[in-house]
Amino acid sequence: MNRHHALDHFQQTYGSAPAIIASAPGRVNLIGEHTDYNGGQVLPIAIDRRTYVALRAAPRAGVSRIISDKESAPAEFDIRSIVRTGKWWDYVTGVCASMNAGRDNPEQLDIAIVSDLPSGSGLSSSAAVELATSVAVAALAEEKTALKELALLSWRVETEFVGVSCGVMDQFACALGKRENALHLWCDTLETQQVPMREAVLIFDTNMPRSLRASQFNERQQECLEALRLLRERNPQLKNLADASPEEVRQARLPRTIEKRALHVTEENLRVGELVAALKKSGTVQGDLLLASHQSLRDQYECSTRELDWFVERVMMTPGVRGARLTGAGWGGCAIAVGDREALVGAEDAIASDYRKAFGHQPRTWLTNADDGARLETVST
Repeated sequence: MNRHHALDHFQQTYGSAPAIIASAPGRVNLIGEHTDYNGGQVLPIAIDRRTYVALRAAPRAGVSRIISDKESAPAEFDIRSIVRTGKWWDYVTGVCASMNAGRDNPEQLDIAIVSDLPSGSGLSSSAAVELATSVAVAALAEEKTALKELALLSWRVETEFVGVSCGVMDQFACALGKRENALHLWCDTLETQQVPMREAVLIFDTNMPRSLRASQFNERQQECLEALRLLRERNPQLKNLADASPEEVRQARLPRTIEKRALHVTEENLRVGELVAALKKSGTVQGDLLLASHQSLRDQYECSTRELDWFVERVMMTPGVRGARLTGAGWGGCAIAVGDREALVGAEDAIASDYRKAFGHQPRTWLTNADDGARLETVST
């Protein structure tokens, strides 16, 4: 998928070329799961699958139109009175509403979107479309807005307009990713650091879609808030849950379920720092940290599935594979594995075949490397 697909789709739908094309990647998180909304550290990479947004000022007064490559005809909306619909385009229209806030007469838009990112798989397809839209709208308005600011705007759209209580990791990874680097992000301060990451990563999409709004995501967030509340009774200076130590959690004698959630967050936060140190020292992902992360997500945070667990166990039987874990929020979606590139390439077909026999449906797999974040594309006809 590239900008030419976006250009062609736009022209076929609206009869002429767009004024702007922008794109943003999906992401996988190497480690640091469910730490972002708890003020902790994360270590994602942008991947080499992208979403492209093409747009122009609409020639029809009072009507904006939007279409994706999955739709046969555009939907219509009024950019001056955007409301949440529960449809996929809320991620796009929410960005438009936020960026046009305070303008007396914002331009109506024609928008076309193409993507090779699977939705509902934990690869941040929503953040990708938000970032690509924000870059495109800013370019059309000739506004020079920093990618970090567009990431924050996109995050506010997802949390306040769409209604998903997520952390900032997805939007920051999609905005600020850099080729051959992982993004070390401190989610409490929004400080970032690029960390060399040249290894290939095998993404295994279980093809079991999930919806954060329909999953237990919001429940877990509330459990973490309760853990923080109880810990602050002992330590009022605690800024967020990720700032606590695992020993502090154990000593607090929290209710068992709350303790498990807090232990995952505090231990996972430490694992991020350990993996960053390993990458800086050797350039190699430390596989045992990924395995420890998955075990914690499975047993303490309870967001894994039998399909994700199956993949981790199966891929670790392959010589040359060093580590694996679910990536994203869990409850379906994707897992990753790291190791020798030849081992990952050799494992793809056999594991996919075994998975199909075990679960009766076809997974999707691909190798990826760390890629660049959101960007403005050249428009050529």
